[in-house]
Amino acid sequence: MTPANFQQLANFIWSVADLLRGPYRPPQYERVMLPLTVLRRFDAVLALTKDAVLKKHQTLKGKDPQLVDRVLNELAKDDDGKPLGFHNHSQLDFRKLKGDPDNIGRHLADYINGFSENIRKIFERFEFEKEIEKLEEANRLYQVVSQFAEIDLHPRHVDNITMGLVFEDLIRRFNEAANETAGDHFTPREVIRLMVNLLLEPDSEVVTQEGKIVTICDPACGTGGMLAESQNWIREHAANKNVTVKVYGQDYNPRSYAVAASDLLIKGHRDSRIEYGNTLTNDQFSDMRFDYLLANPPFGVDWKGEKKEIDRWPNFRGYNGKLPRINDGALLFLIHMIAKFQPWQPGNRDKPGSRIAIVFNGSPLFTGGAGSGESEIRRWIIEHDWLEAIVALPEQMFYNTGIGTFVWVLSNRKEKHRKGKIQLIDARERWTPMKRSLGNKRRWLDEKAIDEVTREHGALTKSKTSKIFDNADFGYRRVTILRPLRLKFQITQEAKERYLDTCPELLDAVLAIEEVLGNEPHHDWNQVWDEVQKTVKRLPDDVEGWAKGAKGTAQKKAFRDAFTEVDPDAEPVIAKEHKKVELDFDALFPGQTLPELAPDELKALLGLNPAGKSKFIEYEADSNLKDFENILLKEDVISYVLREVRPYVADVWIDRDTLDEQDGGIGKVGFEINFNREFFQYQPPRPLSKIDAELEAVEKRIMGLLREVTE
Repeated sequence: MTPANFQQLANFIWSVADLLRGPYRPPQYERVMLPLTVLRRFDAVLALTKDAVLKKHQTLKGKDPQLVDRVLNELAKDDDGKPLGFHNHSQLDFRKLKGDPDNIGRHLADYINGFSENIRKIFERFEFEKEIEKLEEANRLYQVVSQFAEIDLHPRHVDNITMGLVFEDLIRRFNEAANETAGDHFTPREVIRLMVNLLLEPDSEVVTQEGKIVTICDPACGTGGMLAESQNWIREHAANKNVTVKVYGQDYNPRSYAVAASDLLIKGHRDSRIEYGNTLTNDQFSDMRFDYLLANPPFGVDWKGEKKEIDRWPNFRGYNGKLPRINDGALLFLIHMIAKFQPWQPGNRDKPGSRIAIVFNGSPLFTGGAGSGESEIRRWIIEHDWLEAIVALPEQMFYNTGIGTFVWVLSNRKEKHRKGKIQLIDARERWTPMKRSLGNKRRWLDEKAIDEVTREHGALTKSKTSKIFDNADFGYRRVTILRPLRLKFQITQEAKERYLDTCPELLDAVLAIEEVLGNEPHHDWNQVWDEVQKTVKRLPDDVEGWAKGAKGTAQKKAFRDAFTEVDPDAEPVIAKEHKKVELDFDALFPGQTLPELAPDELKALLGLNPAGKSKFIEYEADSNLKDFENILLKEDVISYVLREVRPYVADVWIDRDTLDEQDGGIGKVGFEINFNREFFQYQPPRPLSKIDAELEAVEKRIMGLLREVTE
């Protein structure tokens, strides 16, 4: 059987699943069918050297199990005489299992236990013993095993490539049948093909060189679809060349891990590895780097369970910045993948660099304001010039969610013409409707759409659906804009009662102040406070004034709160007076070219208002009037405020105390990628005359219908 007609075999195996109807629902068929497909293939592969393994096993009884495994794994060979890396030392095989229907359950369990440790671990994750018991109770086990015994999966009949295609096809079918949960472990094949194209197409000449060894990793591999598709792509493009592809994957779902690990063994990839474990806290490839990485991590899944351990680490995979919110750990997977970059140096074969393709929902693009964990991660990526392109996919592409998704492409070895650039590709309208929905999946990308996006990415040209930006276009400074507090002071009976309820011991002091200032309103709090302080100091010794310490501070605050109210016509409240102020404008505005202004003018924009020779007044800010401006990194803060803010609000100033934690400049730096804004196309409203004409036509139709009823 050749790869061209693998579908016939896949259809036959799929038909065996009909025997499970009743004890199992269709989404549960894979629990039985995939493990049995793996067992039957292993049974056929091991047949050639089974007798030799059994004889040797007899001589090794009582020896260390690990030693036994090593010896027998080397003894079990394929048709070319190469060690398979696994064995089975049970006297049973599928033919013998079929010959004893009365003991089928016990014998099948014994047969599985006869495998080497690496295979037993996979079947432990399949939890296949439970399925054996369930099938036996339903009186279906013998029927299913008998059917599999009739399938010829010997390598001479079904080579590794064809068997791999069969197994992939079965995985796809069973995952689509379980569409309500498939998205957690299975990415639609056309999305994977697009990702692989974006990842490998720029390197097509490199990865298909004679004798080339390529390493690919998926840290959230699910059932291994992305790794399989990557292998297929290289095999198709490498034609008759001797290219070695080593794939590595890790997953935390036991059944998904078992399927992916089985897929590798079925294909005979002994140099590749699938590991079980939590990628975020238990990296199974901690000392390895890879040429290519791709993943579809869970959307919007919290990492509360991992946070306690991660918080104890000095950094997360070499990243020292803030981490994302606890309710969405998707960006943690991207940081993990970046840590797996091969070092890169032009012309150095030992430092080839790496490329990444990863699927996200919209959240990692723009969630989190300046200074947040998400924004800091985006900043880290973009400032290192790793982000190459982002492709927006159509909605309703995935089995378990209809939301929009995006493919990010990253590399630490961007081509020269891509340096400092980020390409956005809008593929949201390039979908084809499916004849039958699979869960939330109602659309798919056909080959034409995949080719169009791939060519658009490769061309790096501007079009209606492709836009090219500088890295800095997505960065901004969130600058705090302040306005002065303006207070009107007036002593009223209501205000006195309110204050004396809080500070009754100050009755005489309040009466003395009232005698000096009267009951009319005052619009300059600064003058009022000077008079109040003088009056309190002049009080006789037997009259209580401000207390000392914290109590006195509280009395003064309560006094202002009780007798003042905000009035836009009042004078600004002075907070401080500075005799001399020196500011380092280069440090406060890093990398910015400021307009030509006198130093005092710049200081005034920063809240330091000249008040005579070498003196400056700083006003108290009104917290209710605080505002924020997001200023693009390509523009200096001063020019923006003079153009966009000062003409409309003359008394504003820039908060010089809110600084970025990394560069020390005024305003917190943030990065976001707003796809909708960049690809927004204005649609002018229809002319009123046209709308009126349509309404008139509707009214006439309604009136005509009413006349028919009444006549």
